[in-house]
Amino acid sequence: MPSVRPLVTVVRAGRHSYSAGLQLQQRLARSNQILHPPAEFRNYLVLQEHDPVYTVGLRTKDYTAQDEDRLRRLGADFHRTDRGGLITFHGPGQLVAYPILHLGQFMPSIRWYVATLERMVVEACHQMGIPSAKATKDTGIWVGDNKICAIGIHGSRYVTTHGIGLNCCTDLQWFEHIVPCGIEGKGVTSLSKELGRHFPVEEASRALLNSFAKVFECRLQEQATIPASAAEIG
Repeated sequence: MPSVRPLVTVVRAGRHSYSAGLQLQQRLARSNQILHPPAEFRNYLVLQEHDPVYTVGLRTKDYTAQDEDRLRRLGADFHRTDRGGLITFHGPGQLVAYPILHLGQFMPSIRWYVATLERMVVEACHQMGIPSAKATKDTGIWVGDNKICAIGIHGSRYVTTHGIGLNCCTDLQWFEHIVPCGIEGKGVTSLSKELGRHFPVEEASRALLNSFAKVFECRLQEQATIPASAAEIG
């Protein structure tokens, strides 16, 4: 890691459509990637919730138009993305975190980045009272055989996009219509389910930010408003 801790700006984007969130992170990543060398790259951590949406990763051919229509009829949107991983659900009550980092300021390794994301989420879950949360050979963070957090990232020229989806008080029935991340025989869970009480996204955000600063060895600063380059976000 660099001797000076990298600065990461926290953007609390609220709740909006998946396409709006995607537009925000792409604008932040592309503007930095084009205009600034790695040492001057402005790192961001975008926190948000999405309206109900199913997203699939690079292996989109595994999902047919019929699959897409079936899921849309449930009242959710459907998006094909450039992240890693298979199908998952995002929606209200899930904390979605998109780190937009230049790994040249941290460690120029995608493998290191994914492992550090996993450690960050595990640390946050431990802080919130779930000591059994852990990373396994399967993607994501697990409590027993139930996934509590999905991870799917994209990296280009060591600039990261996409990230994690941590189930806080999510309606888990949305997951019953898919095989989350393509892993058969496993379930999903949430902070609320594991802790036996309503666990809002805002409360989880505090633990996640604390863990992020610790595990990524960075400084965090809050962004008062959404950056002007993403002013059209809906």
